[in-house]
Amino acid sequence: MASKRELKRYKTNLADELDSAALYETLARVEADKKRAAVFSELAASERGHAQVWIDKLHANGVHTRMPRKSLKTHLMRGLIHAFGPSFVLPTIAAAEYADRNKYAHQPDAAHLSADEQHHAAIVQEVANGDKASVSKGAQIASAEAWHKGVTSGNDLRAAVLGANDGLVSNFCLIMGVAGAGAANKTILLTGLAGLIAGACSMALGEWLSVTNARELARTQIAKEADEIEHTPDAERHELALIYQAKGIEAAEARRVASQIMRDKDKALDTLTREELGLDPAELGGNPWSAAAISFGLFSLGAIFPAAPFLWAHGLAAILQCVALAAFGLAAVGLFTSLFNGRGAAFSALRQILIGLLAAGFTFGVGKLLGVSIS
Repeated sequence: MASKRELKRYKTNLADELDSAALYETLARVEADKKRAAVFSELAASERGHAQVWIDKLHANGVHTRMPRKSLKTHLMRGLIHAFGPSFVLPTIAAAEYADRNKYAHQPDAAHLSADEQHHAAIVQEVANGDKASVSKGAQIASAEAWHKGVTSGNDLRAAVLGANDGLVSNFCLIMGVAGAGAANKTILLTGLAGLIAGACSMALGEWLSVTNARELARTQIAKEADEIEHTPDAERHELALIYQAKGIEAAEARRVASQIMRDKDKALDTLTREELGLDPAELGGNPWSAAAISFGLFSLGAIFPAAPFLWAHGLAAILQCVALAAFGLAAVGLFTSLFNGRGAAFSALRQILIGLLAAGFTFGVGKLLGVSIS
């Protein structure tokens, strides 16, 4: 007979497998590409099979529990899939699968499921990289490493959430600081709107500069590489051969492949750009104008939450509504961050609210002190 701790583990595993199955079933329904949809359907069926393992274990111990409800994170992710399409959320799902690939490694009664989970993680990463088929395998591996290290995900969802968070927290703190100083309602509203516009413009300009500089640097590096191919082809052939040797290809084969590639200068430049510089010639960091526009919009979206109440309320009522709306926005940010930080939705939301309120409380106190000292 299983212990209470083991039964709890069975139920947790069952809920996780059913959540994963629901996500893959949603991806399969929404995905337009039939081959990718078929892959998602197979993954969903596999997760359903894993869920049945835990159902059988519970039944064997006399536990006939209802099927657990889908988690809030799963409902949210499914909504994002329907709203923005599979490609928008695939990096997040791939990161989660990569993080959980060894979840059964230390569960002796689930050892036969561990290999499946690792296989699932590899499949989802491959699908997530499907739109980047031209990118070198080394770049794909680096991308996967970045996902599980948490340094960068290349994830639109992560960027969107953090951009909105910047606007929300910075404007919330700004407004509370001015409110703490005892400013009039119109002054607080003007400050909030000015903070929104100034912050959004600053973010947009910063994003434009970042992407533009990255593109210019990439172009410069590619131009230097082209010049080296033109004037020192032997050295470039040697470099390319060393790159392939580092990937595990035997020296003679690496030299043969490098020589064959170097016969076509355009192909050689494309290969060296990807393998040596780690750049995708087709992208070069993205479009600076669209990056700036998205950054402006996301910052504004977050910043409007604390400023809005002063459009219709005054005095203490406006401040309380400001705090309430900002807390709601912070909870939403926390909920979205739980999709890619590996923590629970409730924990992430409460942590975000607490940190945001502490920051706003500090600026309110500073504003109060400055208001008294200046007056």
